[in-house]
Amino acid sequence: MSGVQRVSVLAAGVAAPALRLPAAEVAAAWGGGARGSLGICDSDEDTLTLAWQAATEAIGAAGVSPDQISGLWWGTTRPPFAEGPSLSFLAAALGLRADVEGALLAGSPHSGMEALFAAWDALASSHATLALVVTSDALLPGLGTAGETTTGAGAAALLLGRDTGLARASLVARATRSAPVVDRYRADGDSATGDVYDGRLFREEVYLPLMTEVARAVGAPGAWAVSDPDGKLSGALAKRLGAPLVSSRVQSVLGDTGAAASLLDLIHATSGDGDAPGLLGFIGYGGGRASAVSVEVTGPVPGAQGVQSILSAGQQVTYTKALRARGQLEAMADPIPMGLPPAGAAFARGNLEMLLFEGARCADCGAISTPPSVHPACIACGGTKLETVKLSRKGTVVTFVVNQTMPPPFAAPLPLVVIDLADGARIMVQGTPADAELLAVGDSVWLSLRRYALERGIPVYGYKARRFVQVPAPQGPGETVAPVSAGGPT
Repeated sequence: MSGVQRVSVLAAGVAAPALRLPAAEVAAAWGGGARGSLGICDSDEDTLTLAWQAATEAIGAAGVSPDQISGLWWGTTRPPFAEGPSLSFLAAALGLRADVEGALLAGSPHSGMEALFAAWDALASSHATLALVVTSDALLPGLGTAGETTTGAGAAALLLGRDTGLARASLVARATRSAPVVDRYRADGDSATGDVYDGRLFREEVYLPLMTEVARAVGAPGAWAVSDPDGKLSGALAKRLGAPLVSSRVQSVLGDTGAAASLLDLIHATSGDGDAPGLLGFIGYGGGRASAVSVEVTGPVPGAQGVQSILSAGQQVTYTKALRARGQLEAMADPIPMGLPPAGAAFARGNLEMLLFEGARCADCGAISTPPSVHPACIACGGTKLETVKLSRKGTVVTFVVNQTMPPPFAAPLPLVVIDLADGARIMVQGTPADAELLAVGDSVWLSLRRYALERGIPVYGYKARRFVQVPAPQGPGETVAPVSAGGPT
């Protein structure tokens, strides 16, 4: 058992993509069978938008301001930029300070555990006082592979602090084991992830021995949450460990969520659905590395209750729709390029205000102009005394139109929505495809970070309108929203 300092779990947040695909439909297309469902990102979702939603909920559940967070550690197998400002984009969208510490961990599903351990170490060494850990994945499985019937998407976030003895959950011990083996992999130039070469060999000589050894190194938890690449391995591991699993519910709804799997399972186990598990263990696996953590749980972790609504939401889609959403089934058409290159001056100067969702409030008349860099004078009175403010992410639909045909890279149906925000600003933004059939004038909506386009290989992010349909959940200090629409959680 590793002799690390304990840290407190102060709050949690979860996110899942908008779409749900029955695994049986995938298997039937290739002449097989499968159970459960898979979380599938819609065309405007990716690992960053999922990470943003989970982190936003965790910050809101903790009741802290983003500028109080001293570090951001993000684990994702495949970040949106293969090389680029992935972490900077996420930090900016969350409203974190420009000098925030942290790191982006990537390259395998084990990156989620690596992000957790890096944040843990920063707290233990006093380099951080409030650490935000975010894990997310939206992996792309190869067509016809065994992984296609098990690979899903999701995100989880934890806000960690130094141990005070008052938190409802504390990380108390950890261990890691590794082996130089090739499991699921993706070569340079490949878009999709392949299967393990020999499933039985992987099970008997890699997964089970490695996971058993690392689990026994952190004591004897009374229950386990286990990362399971194919949904069939964790049961055999639980028998070896002699303790029940608490992770099957998440896996059966979202599939294997990669780097997010272990924290999603942990949050589900600490959501208050039943008795507090006492000493709980969770294990993450990927890239020949396995890490285990034991957690003392005395009650529901703030924010963890949101996992129940996320698991019960989502729009069921066909295999064909899922392939189109993942970009694996595309029409032969030439995408229309954006007028402004995403790496050009306009984006370099305007990205921050776009990710922070800012406007400019006039000191003379109080009107809000958006975005500030485009409006050096007030749009209402022409005044030049302007103060940059963060816009409300809640509003009401004034009018809208749904485009039923869109050229690539956009996907139809695509709503364009005029919204009166709660702070008085009026804006026009895109809606989400999942809301296209249900949107109505007067609907309450909230603004969620989405991927607008993939332009010249660069993801372009902005906010889209989503309908309120369920019980409100925390968004941020002093403000609540319902982060679940008719199309599923964001």
